[in-house]
Amino acid sequence: MNLSSLPSLYFESVGRGPDVVLVHGWGLHGGVWSRVAQALADEFTVHCVDLPGHGHSASLQDYTLDNLARALAATFPLPVQVVGWSLGGLAAMRWALDAPASLKSLTLVASSPCFVQRADWPHAQAVQVMRQFADNLGGQFEQTLRRFLALQTLGSESAHAVLAEMKHILFAHGRPSALEAALAVLESSDVRHELPQLHLPTHLSYGQRDALTPIGAARWLASTIAGSTLTEFPQASHAPFLSHEAEFVADLIPFLQRHA
Repeated sequence: MNLSSLPSLYFESVGRGPDVVLVHGWGLHGGVWSRVAQALADEFTVHCVDLPGHGHSASLQDYTLDNLARALAATFPLPVQVVGWSLGGLAAMRWALDAPASLKSLTLVASSPCFVQRADWPHAQAVQVMRQFADNLGGQFEQTLRRFLALQTLGSESAHAVLAEMKHILFAHGRPSALEAALAVLESSDVRHELPQLHLPTHLSYGQRDALTPIGAARWLASTIAGSTLTEFPQASHAPFLSHEAEFVADLIPFLQRHA
């Protein structure tokens, strides 16, 4: 896919200072980062982007992980710091591997290099869980998304409040158009073997109660990406930036300051 055929991604910006791009997860949109963006805005220009086929952004003709990364890189051509959550983290990993000069730093939040279990990879969901979501999307679109949100907050001490906030913003940017295609990316992608080649300041932010990206994935990343740092939130699940916002921001800001 050439750059001219990539969609123009929608994003909202706030603040002033060095650029930070926040990339959301499957089924949501950049608005999920609004509170974090405001907390960072005194020191950074924060861009909350809608991934292709999510929120206000058009989908891709060929929906692949490579093209997700290309679309992000085309939208933010100057070097930026990137914070990617879940699917957004996977896309950010691909972006960093393909165009490392365009990133000043990478922060992965509850993300994984491989989202489904494999013979040599227990730190993930069973592939049947992913396929069940895909099967349900046709007839039970909203119910399936809400079940997915519930799974993301499972185990968090503030699960009820976080789930209510996520449901409130779910369709604030419109209905996503690429849910099945994005699920296929999550199911098929595996960048583990490439990550030893990643030489970029990297921070990892993960919840110990996460059922979608178990903490074992975070610890594997920490041992694989040279020089990376890992913060574990003992009571958090899949969305520590929502359930433990103050602690998350306090942990993130010094890292972003060091690499601005």
